[in-house]
Amino acid sequence: MRRSYGPGAADARESLLERLRGLQFATANELIAVHDNLLFLRAFPQSERVARLADALLVGLEPQAAKFAAAEENADAFDDESVSGIVGTTVSNTLTYDLARQLAARHRNALTASWNVDDHYRQMGLNLPEVVPLMADDAYVEADTPYLKWIETASGGKRAELSWLLKSFEALKIAPLTRTALFSGLGVQVEWNLRRSSASRTLARRPVRKLFCHKEPLLQRSQVSLQAELAGRPLTVKRLSRTEGRKILDMVQDALTVRYRELQGTTYSDDQTVLHTDCGRGLQLYLWGLRTEWRLPLRAYYAGIAFKNGVPINYFEAIGLFEWMEVGFNTFYTYREGETAWVYAQYLKLLHQVAGATCVSVYPYQIGQDNEEAIKSGAFWFYRKLGFRPGKRELLALAEREERKMAKDTKHRTSAATLRKLASAHIFFEFGDGPRGRWDSFSTRTIGLCVQQKLAPEFAGDAEKMRISASRALARRLDVDLARFNDRERRVFSNFALVLSLAPGIERWSSAQKRALLEIIRAKAGADETKFLRLMQRHDALRELFLALGGGSARR
Repeated sequence: MRRSYGPGAADARESLLERLRGLQFATANELIAVHDNLLFLRAFPQSERVARLADALLVGLEPQAAKFAAAEENADAFDDESVSGIVGTTVSNTLTYDLARQLAARHRNALTASWNVDDHYRQMGLNLPEVVPLMADDAYVEADTPYLKWIETASGGKRAELSWLLKSFEALKIAPLTRTALFSGLGVQVEWNLRRSSASRTLARRPVRKLFCHKEPLLQRSQVSLQAELAGRPLTVKRLSRTEGRKILDMVQDALTVRYRELQGTTYSDDQTVLHTDCGRGLQLYLWGLRTEWRLPLRAYYAGIAFKNGVPINYFEAIGLFEWMEVGFNTFYTYREGETAWVYAQYLKLLHQVAGATCVSVYPYQIGQDNEEAIKSGAFWFYRKLGFRPGKRELLALAEREERKMAKDTKHRTSAATLRKLASAHIFFEFGDGPRGRWDSFSTRTIGLCVQQKLAPEFAGDAEKMRISASRALARRLDVDLARFNDRERRVFSNFALVLSLAPGIERWSSAQKRALLEIIRAKAGADETKFLRLMQRHDALRELFLALGGGSARR
């Protein structure tokens, strides 16, 4: 019934949902299956009544879900990321300090800490003395230090352990990254009880003015043209207030955490950069960037999420330079039959419109490299049929041979071995008037490793000495006084200086090109990385330099 759309389907679904009232499940797996079908119906309803009935049934599942989850024989049934996060159950995971602190601010009473002392015994002995007075007298010399006793006594009881630990780490006078590293070394398991929780995937909703009801079958991949969507009417994009932006980002963080996922863009999101667009068909997209102190050294970063009729259905990350953008697109398991290709097209349209992206790259993991799930689902063909091409000529030839086989024999299926070969390198989708294939072999990792090759022989492994030298050299080339830069700008300047130290010829750039480079550096340190990308897209000389160093077409 979940896959049934068209005339009469709404009435049939309403009747079915009415009959499900009060249903008692025999097993946890039965409940999980019905739960996910109800969620799908709520996000993609055929009528408003279908959505209301699905919501009512979902709310009513909590007592049974809690009962199943408490039974020892169901210990693992609710734990897989494909089903985790059901209301009334518990999720447990090791979190970074920053994510744990943010969750505790919103869900403190629902969070507790647990410990695997055997796996983290040595690190507990090194890190806990920073926050537990006199523990060093025990931990540094004794082989049987009762760490859990120390923690329970210092915190005032087991229910208070996590709050005490987070507060104690927050008080340490150390760099943020050091604090995060020390906390991670403890291996703290954060257990989150989702009793009556709006953060559960069962109940997570954004309010909507009007539901979009599907009177006809859902859009299939074959009905979606990326070129047509990108060339269509522009999306109306607005920036949210900081308060509204924070509400969205908190909800996104909850939605991913209950599914055992954490992103740079959910832990270190910037609530001043949140953009929103209504794509139609009940689809709302949100896009945002990173706080300045957590940005990547060279590339710009965006994250985003999609809500369908108020239900979070998928998320993405986009990382890039100039017009090139590497995009990771992840639909939550429940909604993978729900107009995925069309939703993906809206993400790309938004990235193009906001950030100027015209070359979209997909990382090999997304299509099957070290990812058997993607191999089983044939993820490569999802992208290929939307117009993506392999960046390596031999892989493009392999894909074309497979396509010829499928044209001759409609029953032909690409073998897992062939799919693994096709997933061994990036694939690309390019549009607009620019040249094709320039980014096919580009990698910022290549640039980074080239910088490291200078570290030992020229600077005896001293990274700070290398930074200072490169910054001074670039400052001379550009005739600038670094004393006029703030701390963040100087850091960005040194990152670019490391790259530009690999490339002779900057002295021959025009004054306008040098000034433009300084604008780019200041924009990278500024309020929003979108300006940084837009400025980069206008600097042809800098693009050629990056392409050459990163292994792009200029190097070939």
